[in-house]
Amino acid sequence: MATLTRSRKSGSEWTRNELRAYNITVTPEDVATFFGNPTLPQPSVHQIILDNETFPTNEVVDKVDGHFFYHLEDAMATPAEESAVDDFARRLLSLLGYDDPDRIICLQKNIPLFMCGGHTNANTDVCVIDENLRILLVQEDRKYLDALDPEPQLIAEAIAAFQQNNSLESPGLQPPIQAKTIPGITMIGSTPTFYKITITQDLVQAVETGQYPANQTTVHKLVPPVDDPARLKQDGMRPLNNRAVILSCFEAFKQFV
Repeated sequence: MATLTRSRKSGSEWTRNELRAYNITVTPEDVATFFGNPTLPQPSVHQIILDNETFPTNEVVDKVDGHFFYHLEDAMATPAEESAVDDFARRLLSLLGYDDPDRIICLQKNIPLFMCGGHTNANTDVCVIDENLRILLVQEDRKYLDALDPEPQLIAEAIAAFQQNNSLESPGLQPPIQAKTIPGITMIGSTPTFYKITITQDLVQAVETGQYPANQTTVHKLVPPVDDPARLKQDGMRPLNNRAVILSCFEAFKQFV
């Protein structure tokens, strides 16, 4: 893999080739391994969301909860508009308290990326940031549009976020941060996949200089453990059993933000 050609690319252009070129692998894990606990927590949403597959017309529904049903159906249209999936992700993260107490949920944030000796960029679909530079990245799966895999794009965004975080947290003569785990999510419709992406200074230096890193980077991945995984992408959060599991995964994932 050390002989692979490396060239400067924006985050949206990253593919599996970049992962191979920089010695990055993605490893699926189960709930116990990924979260450190085999039991998923109860999601912090109103019971009306857990009990009704579609908007309940015979009940009084809070405006925020009503938005969940509206954006869910919009995100699951075939094919869904890009903005619909991003809006659903943003609404869902806010509903689950990812923006508490001092975080901001942003759409289409541009993060500078220094790669192969020059400047480019990585654009997030949705991200959560706070004043201490903690960050959660969300990348929509657009394979139905452009055949690009969202995983390499998400990892490129994590590398860019690490670079930016290091430049802001370690100015002047302070030593750079050596490693940081950045949480990430890819979304296809209303179906998430969760990632823990540990970026190291060694990996960043390899990307910046276009070199093959000696140490492998392992990205940890969790697919929500629903009853019928073969239909997860098609069904998403519409079935109530799926919804309960996925929302519980989102609740457990907050520990990494």
